Amino acid sequence: MEQINEYFKIALRNLRTRSLRSWLTILGIVIGIFLIISLLSLSEGVKKAINEQMEAMGGDMIMVMPGSEENIMGMMVGGEVLEKQDIIAIEKTKGVESVLIMSYRGIVARYKEEAKMVFLTGLPWDESLELLERYQGWNLLEGRWPVPGKREVAVGKQWVIDIFKEKIKVNQEIVMKGRKFKVVGILNSLGNKSDDSNIYLDIGLYQDLTGEKKGSARMAMVKIEQGLSPDKVAEDIKESLRETRKRRFGEDTADFAVITSEKMIGVTNNILGIIQTAIILFASIAILVGGIGITNTMFTSIRERTREIGIMKAIGAKNSAVLTIFLIEAGIIGLVGGTGGIVLGIICAKIVELYTQANPLFYFSISISPGLILFGLAFSVLTGSISGFFPARRAARLKPVEALRSYE
Repeated sequence: MEQINEYFKIALRNLRTRSLRSWLTILGIVIGIFLIISLLSLSEGVKKAINEQMEAMGGDMIMVMPGSEENIMGMMVGGEVLEKQDIIAIEKTKGVESVLIMSYRGIVARYKEEAKMVFLTGLPWDESLELLERYQGWNLLEGRWPVPGKREVAVGKQWVIDIFKEKIKVNQEIVMKGRKFKVVGILNSLGNKSDDSNIYLDIGLYQDLTGEKKGSARMAMVKIEQGLSPDKVAEDIKESLRETRKRRFGEDTADFAVITSEKMIGVTNNILGIIQTAIILFASIAILVGGIGITNTMFTSIRERTREIGIMKAIGAKNSAVLTIFLIEAGIIGLVGGTGGIVLGIICAKIVELYTQANPLFYFSISISPGLILFGLAFSVLTGSISGFFPARRAARLKPVEALRSYE
């Protein structure tokens, strides 16, 4: 143990004598670990937030949208709709307890002297309110829910924060397509800035305002009967839609997607998993460059300290002692670089978290597990040790006489 302590002292002294070179080498490791910690902690936080939102829907909720399941983002922003016959087919499917239809579209809203492009969402208030309150967690910050058929709207929480310069209040009016609508309710946060920036009104008014076909919808959220398998009911819904479309068009047009909350979580996790893998690969390149820097630094150090190594071996130092000293030097570079990268990564991720909470596009908290920190440290130390091994082995194999002669 005393020998190891002495080796550490020698290694630290050697690093201090070449401090500038050592810090430049450490910087390469810092950048790689910084990328891993900051980006992985942010992506884990996003994954956790999305999963929580999906789980809040409950395992007995199914989403039905027009379009291909392979293009989920396209379905969300595309212009296709579920026809009235499609919605009736869903409602009649065995195992379906209730269906909440929903449509959405961008629209220009004017409040006082200011106009902004916002999202308008149409819902059948008389049929959907109980489902929204009980299973989606909707509740009001102030005011009341709109009365179906009346020119009344509810708005998301962002409307009292930063949609317009002048904050909106209950019972004030906004103008859309030349028509006045009274704001009667302001919702508590729904979990992301997009939903919190929406205007919500009865779907009949929505369709009058946008020209969307009566009885159609951009999306249907299905609550299934308790105890039934979501996957089984989803298959039955698909079959019902196929049959109704075959009767209408004379062929099986399966241009719709039926997605359970579990499947949506799986899709989300797969996408974020690919992103995280890419993050690790790119960060590994930075760490590899840092490792090459360590190798170069150690080889340079050996050339500069050839006489010192020769003297150590001449007075009895074994090959293992020289090897250990150089490996400790490389390991310290990796450890310091890893620690610096972790600290900077956590600080950066925390700044992003605080910014998103102050200017919420998507509400989430960073997720930094002990495993992620240990992974960052182990990765950096291992990189340093591996990078330093071959220079250390070369130093250990130097013969005392040759080392002293080469110095002369």
